[in-house]
Amino acid sequence: MSTVEEISSAAMDSLRARRPFLWLNPARRPAQEALRGAQPGADAIEAACARWQRFAPLLVKLFPETAASGGIIESDLIPVPSLRRALAGNAAAGAWFIKADHALPIAGSVKARGGIHEVLEFAEKLALEHGLIDRTSDASDYGALADPTARQLFARYTVAVGSTGNLGMSIGVIAAALGFRAQVHMSAEAKEWKKQRLRRHGVEVIEHAGDYGAAVEAGRRAAQADARAYFVDDERSLSLFLGYAVAASRLRDQLRQAAVAVGPQAPLFVYLPCGVGGAPSGIAFGLKQVFGDHVHCFFAEPTASPCVLAQMSQPGRPGITVYDLGLDNRTAADGLAVGRASELAVRVMTPLLSGIFTLDDDMLFRNLFLLHESEGIRIEPSAAAAIAGPAMLLDTPAGQQYLKENKLEQAMSSATHLLWTTGGLFVPDDEYEGFLARGRALA
Repeated sequence: MSTVEEISSAAMDSLRARRPFLWLNPARRPAQEALRGAQPGADAIEAACARWQRFAPLLVKLFPETAASGGIIESDLIPVPSLRRALAGNAAAGAWFIKADHALPIAGSVKARGGIHEVLEFAEKLALEHGLIDRTSDASDYGALADPTARQLFARYTVAVGSTGNLGMSIGVIAAALGFRAQVHMSAEAKEWKKQRLRRHGVEVIEHAGDYGAAVEAGRRAAQADARAYFVDDERSLSLFLGYAVAASRLRDQLRQAAVAVGPQAPLFVYLPCGVGGAPSGIAFGLKQVFGDHVHCFFAEPTASPCVLAQMSQPGRPGITVYDLGLDNRTAADGLAVGRASELAVRVMTPLLSGIFTLDDDMLFRNLFLLHESEGIRIEPSAAAAIAGPAMLLDTPAGQQYLKENKLEQAMSSATHLLWTTGGLFVPDDEYEGFLARGRALA
């Protein structure tokens, strides 16, 4: 196998040239070894699961669309055989599924898990401090946090976040629904329809020149100047991370219900679109806790914005940005347009992540169109990043190298490929038709 330096050099060449490619993580270790003593641990994920359960009655009250699931925010596991035939067409490709976070209620994206979880955790802390709920009593009713007394308390506080869109949607909608003053700091080039949707929910949208990082930094500074402001920090937040990690145990149950085995001869490959890294790293960390070495997690990043790949392939350059590589961070995948990776995501993923692949905007729109044509599923461009994963693994020299090194070549007919679709539920019809038209022309 190549040395870290050789792999890093090859990665840098492809990064700078904006060539789609698959990078294999040379620092990956066996899951048992990597997770020994890891922080956060499995107990922290269990605590996040329990928090979701406590708040379920409140979520049903605030968002009636969650009534059917009893207030649990979860997405379907959808088999996509027609997409598999369209893109692979051979039995060795195994079974393909979509984890449909593009249709998560309330926020319509993967960010619903982490964003809502963190705001609920903050609300719980305030409610406990002021005696509105009692964790020691089984009769304590979290649904009461929708009552005027709780709303009057929450109205004294601001919940703020910096976002390109989907995290802001998640934080803003739940914070406003609880009665907090909700602020979302957004880069000026963020989608206008996302800004308008937030405003309709009573969220204050503050626009900033510059990219995602500039919006985050501006929001962080504003919150630091207000003693009653709580800033949700996508680059550093453990609560966000744990909210995302909850998805793993739920996926395990869904796979069992679908009679899908995961084991030495039935590997699970998971492909996750990646922006700053918080959501995919939280999910991947949870998956490693549940499935160990039988799950293989790959991140997908735009060729213009591969911030996690830049940092993981250059561990000796902490804080490296895509601009340092001569890239412009401009992509139609607005949720993935991030210049610098989360330190938390990189730290946790370094020993666990299998690899990262990059793709250009044309690939995003082509795959968005193919998913619509083959399965009738509607997503946004950034969510289409995952769809390129199986081809990157099965049809590239790097992918073949990975399968050989991990002794997986004979197991691929019984493998499961999971494409994590991360957003798209609330995309306006006219905008989505534009996505389809561009994808149709490319396909």
